[in-house]
Amino acid sequence: MTYRRAVIPALFGGLLITLLMWWAGASAQALQLRGSTGVLGIDSVNELRSWLAPWSYDPSTSSVDPGAVGATRYADLYRTAMQIRFAVAFGVFAAGALLLIRRLPPTRGRTPALLLALCAWGPVACTLAMTLSAPWQLASREHGSFRILPQLASVISSSGPVAVFAGLLTAVLTVLVARVTVKGEDPLPRRAVLPRAARVAASVGTAVVAVSLVVLSHVSVAGWIQTSFSGRGLLSEPGDLLREWLLLGSWAGPSTAPLGDWLLYRAADLLTLAVVWWSLRLLPGLLTRLTLPAMAVGAVCAILLGLLASELLRTAADDTVTVWGPVHLFSGLGSNVPAALTFGVLAGTAAFAALRLTGGEDSGDGDGGDGAGGDGISAKSPAPQVSPVSPPPA
Repeated sequence: MTYRRAVIPALFGGLLITLLMWWAGASAQALQLRGSTGVLGIDSVNELRSWLAPWSYDPSTSSVDPGAVGATRYADLYRTAMQIRFAVAFGVFAAGALLLIRRLPPTRGRTPALLLALCAWGPVACTLAMTLSAPWQLASREHGSFRILPQLASVISSSGPVAVFAGLLTAVLTVLVARVTVKGEDPLPRRAVLPRAARVAASVGTAVVAVSLVVLSHVSVAGWIQTSFSGRGLLSEPGDLLREWLLLGSWAGPSTAPLGDWLLYRAADLLTLAVVWWSLRLLPGLLTRLTLPAMAVGAVCAILLGLLASELLRTAADDTVTVWGPVHLFSGLGSNVPAALTFGVLAGTAAFAALRLTGGEDSGDGDGGDGAGGDGISAKSPAPQVSPVSPPPA
């Protein structure tokens, strides 16, 4: 897909997700209307308020006291943070969508892959927007300099499930626009990638993800990460911040929970790793050009898809609807995005290096077939050997 044609759906997607997040933030004031708790329930209203507050322009959602000295200055800082937040959300989503649409054009079986990748990229863009605008939001608080790193971790992780739902709607409409812009172009064939090399690259990338999901996320290791830093000062407590960027989950031995619940959560973790492995196996054959940025972004999206699948599995087995309300079921969606960014880039880089080292990419013109089973991975067949014809005996 040409660069000019890919720009239109990328800009459309960036503008759409920005408008959706702005609308979600503006809707937070509706939860303060009289009767909202009677209709939705107080637990559901509080849950929705926590989802929408990080995207609201209303300074009352922050820790700004209207009667405090310098309240106007704090409110201006908060509005600046929100302006930066929406600008970054637009720019990051548009840039990622441009890369994905060019490398996964919606033609010849790549449309489902592009749709899933854009669904996962929405929460990533919102999390990066929260991260880059967090310093201004912390400065808008009267006590923003107190425990700054834990506060920074809290702001980064507050994007919420609303980013997942906005990303889903944005992905669907963006793919539709991309299908219109790509109409008339010749479909690009899939790449020829050696099946063994694709499996090795997927295994290497999944092993990198498993380091966070299996090793670092154990409560003993996670507790050591969070409590191994001591001292005083503003930057003496990086434990909460490190947990956000290093841990994809949290688990302990069966002694701390019933065996059935423990097995269910371990099944969800295995589902995450399975989705990551399968995605990384198919990704090299789906890309129109195998590059490091495309593999890194694809790996980040694969981890997010795995996390969403595991969270949906836990939601299906959750029995707390009567206690916390139906909204609480989706409170875990869009979590652990910072760690997915960290290990997605590492996993994509490792998978890309494994493909290069194993010689998995076809050195030809890249017009390989779909392969057996149509998964975009096919082996290179050797050139036929033609035996010379001996002359007839005289």
